[in-house]
Amino acid sequence: MIPSETIRQIIETARIEDVVGEFVTLKKRGSNMWGVCPFHKEKTPSFSVNPARNIFKCFGCGKAGNSVHFIMEHEHYSYPEALRYLAKKYGIKIEEREQTPEELAAQNERERMFNINSFAQNYFSQTMMDTDEGRSVGLAYFRERGFRDAIINRFQLGYCPNGGSAFTDYATQHGYDKDLLIKVGLTGSYEHRSYDRYQGRVIFPIHNLTGKVIGFGGRILTNDKTKAKYVNSPESEIYNKSQTLYGIYFAKNEIARLDNCILVEGYADVLSMHQAGIENVVASSGTSLTTEQVRMISRYTKNVTILYDGDAAGIHAALRGTNMVLEEGMNVRIVVLPPEDDPDTFVQHNPIEYVTKYLADNAKDFISFKTNLLLKDAKNDPIKKASVIKDIVETISVIPDPIYRATYIKECSRTLEVAEQTLMNELNKILRAKYRKQLGIDPSQMPQTVDIPQQPQQPIPTEPEKPAGFYQEQELVKLLLTHGSDTIVMEEKDEEGNTLHDESGNDITYTTTIASAIIDDLLYNDVPFRDATHKKIFDAFNQGLDSDVLPTAQDFISSEDQDVAELAANLLSSQYRLDDWRRHRIVVKTEDDVLKKTVIMSILRFKDMVIEDRRREIMNELRDAADADDQLIILEKKKKLDDLRNRINRDLGIVITK
Repeated sequence: MIPSETIRQIIETARIEDVVGEFVTLKKRGSNMWGVCPFHKEKTPSFSVNPARNIFKCFGCGKAGNSVHFIMEHEHYSYPEALRYLAKKYGIKIEEREQTPEELAAQNERERMFNINSFAQNYFSQTMMDTDEGRSVGLAYFRERGFRDAIINRFQLGYCPNGGSAFTDYATQHGYDKDLLIKVGLTGSYEHRSYDRYQGRVIFPIHNLTGKVIGFGGRILTNDKTKAKYVNSPESEIYNKSQTLYGIYFAKNEIARLDNCILVEGYADVLSMHQAGIENVVASSGTSLTTEQVRMISRYTKNVTILYDGDAAGIHAALRGTNMVLEEGMNVRIVVLPPEDDPDTFVQHNPIEYVTKYLADNAKDFISFKTNLLLKDAKNDPIKKASVIKDIVETISVIPDPIYRATYIKECSRTLEVAEQTLMNELNKILRAKYRKQLGIDPSQMPQTVDIPQQPQQPIPTEPEKPAGFYQEQELVKLLLTHGSDTIVMEEKDEEGNTLHDESGNDITYTTTIASAIIDDLLYNDVPFRDATHKKIFDAFNQGLDSDVLPTAQDFISSEDQDVAELAANLLSSQYRLDDWRRHRIVVKTEDDVLKKTVIMSILRFKDMVIEDRRREIMNELRDAADADDQLIILEKKKKLDDLRNRINRDLGIVITK
């Protein structure tokens, strides 16, 4: 267990802009910072960070909270895991008692996988540096490839001893479960015998965005054709190959700073470029680029430079990845290296000044690159040229922004020597076909007289029905969170709601907190909150009034109750801010200026909604009542509610006509 005082220290120390800034590129706008939301797909930034309140809020998908909740959501951590992550980040020591073997066995499997991988990484790195076999085989290989110790240590490279089960035996001796070792792919099993899956291989640890080891790549050092050149970790709770980019943890800050990501293919390509000082580089680790990987890059930049080998396979690989990147609204440039080079050898064999200049001079936008490449293949064959035109227009059609599409069509018209309108007609034909496919329309079944596709009838999403007064209730919750401990001067009222006066005719007043004004009024009139999450906050303030210690907004933002924390962060976030009109000598009243009136009107509006809902219930009871006495009792209840509602609406300035 983490002590409560340590939890409070972690939450107070963790700055939301620092925590979120590791994963999202933030730009200051007004008092808040904004970026592209990491939790849903979007083109325009709607993700807001409020440093003053130490919270985040996405106005697109609605997710909100403090630093702990961001890490929980982003990394899929439990509450304790997120706290430990932040404690480590800010150097806060957590005093926890040592876990028993039983508790260790019951520990969350995901956390155990991280622990096993961290343990394995340390073992592989130490084996390479501290054993004769490690130095003579593993370290010698890396140094032969030109990698210096600084890059070896930074990327935590290592070596697994050849033959047998040395690592597996070492891990089980230290209490790690063999079944979990097999599950994360560190250990293999054959005829009830265990063996090291990476034996005799150099090791490339794979890190997630926070720097945790989530998997490994192991390269064989012999020419044995019966064995795979690379062995990679299997899919697991913590490792999903399609959602992982090799080197992203080490490259993300530089990608954001330079507003560009260089995409290569292999581990060695990343290492060599980082060693040369080009650090905005990641790799798809030998797999085809995925949408998830592209979206990960888009958190830090909208600009991608695809850098692949200069051979035919490398060029076609560049083409395969282009459409997917474009479809996500990214700007793509492609650099093709000389035929004899890959990124690793190119950087190793040339001065950094030459490499930098080559990348700048040879980066071509995808239209120029693809058009020139395919036209070169087509030569003067008109049939092939027609195919090239269709291929290029098909690629343009995946770009989501119509302005960019039109710009590329114009450029394509000039390069291909084809009328712009011809290309635009072809583009529209492709877009219409995609449109019909999305709607599930069979073109052969469409009426021939209709030329313009009809707008789709999208089903209107329905939300669960809210209880009466839900939004008025939420308005009161916001007042409790933002002004609960503030004081206002209230007038004493009689049972009819009239202000009482002293002997001199002056109003009789008293000073109270806003929390007391709201809660006492609602309890006195028997109209407490109905929504479960709202009620938790209501009850917390009610208990605070009893103990004379009111909770603060941060208490709710930091709550382990995810519903409470998210609601608090949502209500304390605003997508808009009031300009400083005073500097223009224009006086604008803010909520603080009219706080008392806001509180009173909010209470009245809420009570009005709840009372009206009760009146409807009573009218239903009256229709169902057969006995005359029961009807009289129900009518008396209705009269009391009518009188109360009339007084409320009189105060609200509403005239009831029925």
